[in-house]
Amino acid sequence: METHAAENPEELDAIHGRWITRRHRGASDDEEYPDEWYRRQCGFCRHWFPLAGTLGLDHGACANGESEFDGTVRFEHDGCERFARSGRWSVPSDF
Repeated sequence: METHAAENPEELDAIHGRWITRRHRGASDDEEYPDEWYRRQCGFCRHWFPLAGTLGLDHGACANGESEFDGTVRFEHDGCERFARSGRWSVPSDF
C-alpha cells in the first residue's frame, strides 16, 4: 500500500508544480506585477481558507461566492477582483 500523497515530498512538489501554473495573475516577482496586487493577494483575503499540511503553506480554497474562483484551490499569492481584506495573512495553523 502506498503512503498518502501528503507524506511524499516528491508528490507534493508535483502537485504544487501543477497548481502554480493555474494562477489568475502572473508571478509576483514579475516586473509587470502591479504594486496594488501585493496588498490584494489571496492569503490576505477573508474568503481564502488555507489547506491543511504542507500544501496549505502555499494553497487554499476560495470561498467567496462573488468570485469566479469560488470553490477552487488558489495559490496564496494569486488574487482576483472580488478580494476582501481580512486584516491578516492566513496560514493553516490559524484554524
